[in-house]
Amino acid sequence: MKKYYLPLLLLIILNSCGYKPSAYHAKRLIGEKVYTEVDVSLSDPENAILIKDALNMALQTRLKRRVSKLKNADSSIFVSYKQIRFIPLQYDRNGYVVFYQAHITLDFTFKKEQMVEKRKIVGRFEFPIRPSAIISNDLRLKAIEKGSLKALDEFMSYLSVKGVLLNAQ
Repeated sequence: MKKYYLPLLLLIILNSCGYKPSAYHAKRLIGEKVYTEVDVSLSDPENAILIKDALNMALQTRLKRRVSKLKNADSSIFVSYKQIRFIPLQYDRNGYVVFYQAHITLDFTFKKEQMVEKRKIVGRFEFPIRPSAIISNDLRLKAIEKGSLKALDEFMSYLSVKGVLLNAQ
């Protein structure tokens, strides 16, 4: 019986103090229907598809929002690649790189009515490779995808905080 008291007490405290999850504020800011657009980089065109899918999936699964056409949308999110870099982090005793970090710089623009929010976010992803090997195309794409997803998560968090600030005013 005692094991039920703590969750019940926690539930009562959170409900009584007016706690609302961060997704609640992001939902209010974004609206019901969202238009998304990802700028295609000529150097990495396949990454635009990955980011567009990840952005749409995040909106649908995390925030329960629908992706729509521009004319029907309450708000818009535009994403463009600015820079992709691979930085060696660790070398083996022979001087070969065995660990890299991918830095993916994305520009996000959020538009709703008269409000325009722009953020440049760097997503980072660390990954190992075999000594004396070069970064294969599969590893490179995976690193760019994971780093972009981290940048996307950071942008969603930013929108949530922006929603909290706008609701407080």
